Amino acid sequence: MGMLEGKVAVVTGAGGGLGRTHALLLAKEGAAVVVNDLGGARDGTGSGTSMADGVVEEIRAAGGQAIAHYGSVSAKDDAIGMIDAAVNEFGKIDICICNAGILRDKSFKNMTDDMWDVVLDVHLRGTYLVTKAAYDKMLELGNGGRIIMTSSTSGLLGNFGQTNYGAAKAAIAGFMRCLWLEGLKYGVTVNVLAPTAMSRLTEDILPEAVQDQFPPETVSPAVVWLCTDEAKEVTGRQWLVAGNNVSLLSWQVTPIADRDLSEGPWDVAEIGERILASKENWPPINPLRG
Repeated sequence: MGMLEGKVAVVTGAGGGLGRTHALLLAKEGAAVVVNDLGGARDGTGSGTSMADGVVEEIRAAGGQAIAHYGSVSAKDDAIGMIDAAVNEFGKIDICICNAGILRDKSFKNMTDDMWDVVLDVHLRGTYLVTKAAYDKMLELGNGGRIIMTSSTSGLLGNFGQTNYGAAKAAIAGFMRCLWLEGLKYGVTVNVLAPTAMSRLTEDILPEAVQDQFPPETVSPAVVWLCTDEAKEVTGRQWLVAGNNVSLLSWQVTPIADRDLSEGPWDVAEIGERILASKENWPPINPLRG
C-alpha cells in the first residue's frame, strides 16, 4: 500500500515536466489525481488537451486513478472547477500542488507591461485562485489537507532577466508564509517548493553541461512526502530541491548597528559609517552563488 492510499490530489501544470512527475508519483503512492494542464506553449499562448490526457493515460496504464482538467489557473471558474472535479469524481480533496507556470523572460530595460502582467497573472493570481478554491473546500470537508506552492530561486535569491517571474515567485513565498499560520487550526499544511529541474521552461536556462544532473523525477519524492500523513506537522517552510539535494531556505537577521533610544536617532553620516564598517559581516545576497 502506498503512502497516499485513499488521498485525492490536484496538480496544476501536470501535463509535462515537474507537474507530470509529481502526478505520476502521487498516483504510484495511491492518490487519485486530477491532472490539470491548459496545454499551451511555454509563454502561455495556445491550449490543447493532449498533454493532460497523456499523463492521465500513463497513470491509468500503471493501474492508478486520474482524470484530466484543461482549464487555466488564472481563470476563477476554472480554478474552482478543477477542485470541484476532484470532489465530484473522487469524493474529496486532500492535496493541492500549484505547479503551473509560464515564462516571458526579458531584461527590465526591455520589459513590457504585457510581459509583466501575464507572468504575474499565471503564477501569482493562478496560485491564489487554485489555493483559495482548494483551501475553502478543505475547510468545508474538515479533513485538513496539504498545499504545495511552487516558488523559485529566481524569486527567493534573484536571477538576471526575470524580474516579472522573480516578483511573482517571491510573492508566492510571502503568500505561503502567511497562509500556513492560518492553516494550523484546520490541519492544512502549506509549504513552498523552489525546484531546480530540467523541463521545457528551463531547457535554455540551465547550462547544457548540467542538465542531466537535474531530471524532474528527482524533485518529486520530497514533494510527495510533504503530502503524506507523516508530514502533518511540516508546514511554513521553503524547500530547495535540486537533483537529490534537499535543503531548507530561511531568512537570517544580521545585526549592523544598535544603541539606546535615549540617545536619540542616528546621525545620517554616523549610521552610514556603521553600515559600511559592517560590510565584511554581511551574508551573501545569494548563498548558492556566494
